[in-house]
Amino acid sequence: MRHLLLGTVALTFLFSSCSKTQNPFRISKQHIGLLTDSTQVKDLENIYPNDSVVKFIAGDEFIGNMNTIDIFEKGGKQLLSLTPKFALDSTSTISTIRVLDERFKTDKNVSPISTFKDIQSQYKISRISNLINSIVVAVDDINASFTIDKKELPANLRFDMDLKFEATHIPDEAKVKYFFVNWSN
Repeated sequence: MRHLLLGTVALTFLFSSCSKTQNPFRISKQHIGLLTDSTQVKDLENIYPNDSVVKFIAGDEFIGNMNTIDIFEKGGKQLLSLTPKFALDSTSTISTIRVLDERFKTDKNVSPISTFKDIQSQYKISRISNLINSIVVAVDDINASFTIDKKELPANLRFDMDLKFEATHIPDEAKVKYFFVNWSN
């Protein structure tokens, strides 16, 4: 019995010493820093105890407005903007995350301050959507979408709403305007 107890204690120490700490700024398909795709709104205060969690209440939720939750460092710098799947539900999980701080990076070093070349060289582009003032580059490998302002494009491509964009249309140096991770599936 004594050997069993000592063996269990030894294994516990072994596994606890081998555990990897989560990088608070790493982005992958199922997590952003300490957030996962199963994190509930009610858990945000515990996940960010040293930061400010600001919840905006829009008012009448029957009109379909979603409430955003912003995460700020104590110094005032905004880190993330979260949209829950269901408004005013503390058990709701997060649907969409807008990544604002450049310290957040994927395993392949793509961040909110990346360029189109950074994205294209590291990930397979799933689709490119043509919007009025921007294009959205989707990367399904990490559930991400990157918005690029059409001002970053050649003048002859900015105003054609019927144009089906291809990766060759986008200059390598085009900067990312918004970086979103979508967990709505």
